[in-house]
Amino acid sequence: MARSNGEGSLYQRHDHVSCPEVGPDDERPEHRCRGRWVGAVTLDSGKRAVFYGATKADVKASIKQAQSRMDVGAPAKDAKTPLSVVVTGWIASTLEASDLKPSTKATYATLLCSQVLTDDIASKPLADLKPSHVEQLAVRMRVKGCSPSTVRQTYTVLRSVLETAVRDELLATNPAARVKRPGVPRTEARYLTIAEVAVLLETAKDSRYAPLLRLLVSTGLRRGEALALRWQDVDLANGVLRVRGTLSRVDGHLVIGEPKTERSRRDVPLSPATVALLRSVKVSQGVERLKAASIWVETGHVFTTQIGTAVDPRNVLRAISTAAKASGMADVGLHTLRHSFATHMLEVGVPLHTVSELLGHSSVAVTGDVYGHVSTEGARSAVERLSAAMGW
Repeated sequence: MARSNGEGSLYQRHDHVSCPEVGPDDERPEHRCRGRWVGAVTLDSGKRAVFYGATKADVKASIKQAQSRMDVGAPAKDAKTPLSVVVTGWIASTLEASDLKPSTKATYATLLCSQVLTDDIASKPLADLKPSHVEQLAVRMRVKGCSPSTVRQTYTVLRSVLETAVRDELLATNPAARVKRPGVPRTEARYLTIAEVAVLLETAKDSRYAPLLRLLVSTGLRRGEALALRWQDVDLANGVLRVRGTLSRVDGHLVIGEPKTERSRRDVPLSPATVALLRSVKVSQGVERLKAASIWVETGHVFTTQIGTAVDPRNVLRAISTAAKASGMADVGLHTLRHSFATHMLEVGVPLHTVSELLGHSSVAVTGDVYGHVSTEGARSAVERLSAAMGW
């Protein structure tokens, strides 16, 4: 508990003696004291939080406010440390110590370095930071062309940084917490019709990654999940694969991390055609292993390079982009295959909660948000079937 120095410590300075000792974040030029009222509260650490004002009443009010803040565990005064220093420290300590996936850590650090540390807000002292400054950051990001999702994610990470500052008693409250989270317009997932899928796969049939593309569209796996798949996670006899990791590129290296969410760790049933596909992949891999001989690297991955190492996600992306362009299709990526799988599942009447489980979404609500338009069409079809059955 801090204690007030009392009204006896409230005094007005008229001489040129230097100001009382203040904390490391305070400025203390002589002109701040001359002719002004000075007061302080002493902290348990023995340091003092010093306050200045034009009148005695101003200083008394500042001290009273400081004591009220400390009564609820907040710092007597917000730190004057620049936001840039706090952000840099957060990346090196709090973010690094977190149990987030390496790819997520890299994304958060990149957002802070490219959007926050390069913005005017970075030079703001914490004590001066207001909700409006966070809002202005979002506005400037939109003006320079950042996508709505980038704006929202940057806000989310910055809010976490400032929440840590509150925890460390550099701030009493989080200014970002009083700002409405930036929205992201809902967009329907791009998907391919059954005919378009057939054309795309036919165009890509000579690609090394053709089997991978077929697996994605027949299981709904994420790209990273498929590339992290190991033979030990595939049960061909019972027709099921187990998603246990995800592969991504982090700081120039291919890294296998935990699945995106707990529900992403799941078992996915395989159709007879997909089982046959994976059997053929296993045979082809055996041939390549013999051909590579001593340079083969045994990783246990289902999809590998010609010497057994993990496949770079960028190579697969290039393969589908090439096939899509040759097929005359626009805006087609690897995630399009996942969307196509989900859409066709819903269109043939598979329940939303089942599709959600197959996709490994964190909740059915997420699936509904992305594929709501499909659910609506399914509901319309069900109503029409009921009406026909009743002869109406």
